[in-house]
Parts: sequence; structure tokens; C-alpha cells
Amino acid sequence: MAKQTTPSKAGTSKIAVKQPAKKRAVAEKSGKSAAQSVAPAPKARKSSAPAVQAAPAAPAAAPAAAAAAPRRRRSNRRSEQTIDNIFTATEKVVLESGAERISILEVCETAGVSRGTFYRYFASQDELLEAFSRHKRENFHKSLAELLVRYQDPDERFDVVINYLQDYLDAGNSRRMLLVAPEFALRFFKRIFHDAVVRFQDLLSPVFDAWDERLGVKLDRELICDLLIRFVMSEHLVSSESERGAMQRRIGRLIDSIRFGGVTRARR
Repeated sequence: MAKQTTPSKAGTSKIAVKQPAKKRAVAEKSGKSAAQSVAPAPKARKSSAPAVQAAPAAPAAAPAAAAAAPRRRRSNRRSEQTIDNIFTATEKVVLESGAERISILEVCETAGVSRGTFYRYFASQDELLEAFSRHKRENFHKSLAELLVRYQDPDERFDVVINYLQDYLDAGNSRRMLLVAPEFALRFFKRIFHDAVVRFQDLLSPVFDAWDERLGVKLDRELICDLLIRFVMSEHLVSSESERGAMQRRIGRLIDSIRFGGVTRARR
């Protein structure tokens, strides 16, 4: 019995040993297939790695951008100066030849710029004249606004405005423009009229406030500014050709007529 039991145990052990070997083979095969299916993954991670590593380079680019900013500001200043030179040359050429016969080449030569530089800022003659009109209008109002900052007294402020308008007429360029380029000048007056009425209401607001308080009534500010601008524009067409100060007195009479209904001046 003992001899029969011993072989059975040995056979059982052999079967037991063979089964794990098969399982290991299957496991090795499955392990290889799994490894093969997983193998491409490191390549994908490797290919995406440079994109992740490129991120720290951003801070290094910031100083370069910051260093370039002053150059852009200097470039903007040069551009503004170039445009101002072109506008100055445009006014000179228009006053000599008229707006209808303006030559871009002549403007470039007067401004000291090349045609390429000119076309960097203006695409055509019409665009130049339109920009020139805006430039003249903005300079007119900017200069007056800067001048009025020093005057808070309403009467002084009003006198400064009238004197500024007189100086503008005495300079002669606006009257000359009307003679040599009448169509351009009339279009310019028409274009700026409403804007001038609005801006003068704002600039003369402290003056109107003081007048309203003195009179105890609310004056029509828009009407006063409308008539004031029309008066100045009429001086271009029909100049009073009298001594300096005549326009101030006439405008003063006009304002008094609006404020007092003409009674005060009519009795004088």
C-alpha cells in the first residue's frame, strides 16, 4: 500500500508542476502582448514633452518685449512729427496753389519726406485733405482750451475768447484759404460749424453761469454760440476792415442785445 501511495503522490506533484509552467507561459505571452500594446505610450509622452518644457521660456521673452516698448514710443513720436510736417507742408502748398491743384509730390518735397513715407500715412489726396481739416480744427480748439485754463473770472474769460478769435482772423491764413481754395474752405466751415457751437458752449460755460446769475434768467447758450460762430465766419467773407477791437465791440453789442433785449444798447 505504501508503494502504491508513493507513485500517486509523485504523479500529482508532476501535474502540479506542469500546470504552473503553462500558466507562466500564458502569463508571459499576455505580458508580452500587454507590453507591446503599452510600448507606444512612452513615445507619445516623449513627443509631447517638448511642448511641456517650452512653457518656462515665456518669462525670458517678457524682458525682450519690455525692451521693445520704448522703441515703439520713439517710433510713434517720429510718426507724429512726420505727420505734423506733412500737414504744415500741405497748408503751405494749398495757400500757394489751392486745394484743387495740390500736388502730392510738392507736399513731399516741402515736408522733406519720400513718397513712400507719405503713402504710409495717407492713401490719397482726398484722405490727406480730410485729415488736414481735422488737424486744423483740433489745433484751434486745443489751443483755445489751453489758453483759458489760466482765466477763471467770467468776464476775463469771455474777453480772452474774443481776442483769440480776433487773432485767428488777423493771422490771415483762413481768409487766404478762402480766396485760393474757396470750395475747400467752405466745406471746412460747414463741417466744423456744429462742432464749434458745441465746444464753445463748453468753454464759455462759466461765463454763461455768471450771466444767468446776474440776470436771473436762463440764457439760450446754444443760440449765443451759434451767432458767435456765424459772426466770425462772416468776417472771412465781409471783413469789417476797421481798427483792432472793432470785432470785440460788435460781439459785445450782440451779446448785450441777447442779454437785455437790445434795450440797453439802443438807448446809448
